[in-house]
Amino acid sequence: MADPKALMTSPSKGTVRVRIIDTTSYIQDLPAAAFLSPEFPGLSRLSGPSFSFLIEHPSSRMLLFDLGIRKDWKNLPPITTRRIELMKCKVKVEKGVREQLEENGVDVKNIEGIVWSHWHWDHTGDPSTFEKTTALIVGPGFTANFTPGYPTDEKGRVLDSDLHGRELREISFDQGHKIGGFDAYDYFGDASFYLLDSPGHAIGHLCGLARVTASPNSFILMGGDICHHVGQFRPSTQDPLPKMISPHPFDHLNTAYCPGALFEDLLPDKDVSKPFYRVAAAQNGMQVAADIDAANESISKLQDIDGIDEVLVVIAHDSSLRNVVDLFPKYADDFLEKGWAKKGRWLFLKDFAQALKNFPSLETKMQSVNLTA
Repeated sequence: MADPKALMTSPSKGTVRVRIIDTTSYIQDLPAAAFLSPEFPGLSRLSGPSFSFLIEHPSSRMLLFDLGIRKDWKNLPPITTRRIELMKCKVKVEKGVREQLEENGVDVKNIEGIVWSHWHWDHTGDPSTFEKTTALIVGPGFTANFTPGYPTDEKGRVLDSDLHGRELREISFDQGHKIGGFDAYDYFGDASFYLLDSPGHAIGHLCGLARVTASPNSFILMGGDICHHVGQFRPSTQDPLPKMISPHPFDHLNTAYCPGALFEDLLPDKDVSKPFYRVAAAQNGMQVAADIDAANESISKLQDIDGIDEVLVVIAHDSSLRNVVDLFPKYADDFLEKGWAKKGRWLFLKDFAQALKNFPSLETKMQSVNLTA
């Protein structure tokens, strides 16, 4: 396995600029048990945004990583809309990504490719709103498993209109690059932006890793759905639960310290180096991970990179970062200088406020802690 810390000493000076896009897509009340195990009080349903990323190379080449949810999502393939109905979640979309880009002066015609982290409906958006010269970039196994789309294949998972008339480019990880255990594809050829082979949640799942500064080296990792809650990869051996946490997870503006011991009883074996959650097994015949073992392996590789202070990890549905990072049209390149990774690292713990109230054994620990969510 390549040492992920080698990222910090890489001689490459190749960088890209990155903007994190709040796609105005929002999903409410997904059943947590389908994604996460165990289930904690107050966390039976999941809600969150669906982030996209605009990647800008100095040569003026541009990529999009994910598109959120399409505005007319009810016109998705029937097999997909039935699944949404089965999950009984609420879906809200205000604008398409192209609308947002054009409103803020981005020349959308110059976007050479859309990277789908994976083929699920809350990431694919509507590629048909982009020029036919914009390629669709997907992970290994996509073509064999998901083409043709619907309605050519009445059981298709993606739409024919997503693919029609544009290049479908399936990434092959044969360059020999490794980053923290991930097979990596150097997209621009200058070590500025990598696609990472991260299967498990879905066939062909991809993450993105962008070097946004070279002195010092700093990176933004675009996680897609490598996992669905930060508590699936934190804490870890590389980044154990701190004894004192700041900013306060129940109030991100509060500079007072919160004792890490407050959360220990929620951790497996009360081990501060183990994450709160693991990938859920099938529930009532529904399973959201295509391969649970591969999903856990990908999360383990993510932990290696997440343990580096100079990496900002943004998984697609992480609502805890919305009050920390600057969103499009602003840039995220200066996240290291602004301390976003440190500020946002433990804010996800706010999700466990109700769970703490349901553990009588924690009453003593809670006396000095404000649990107002």
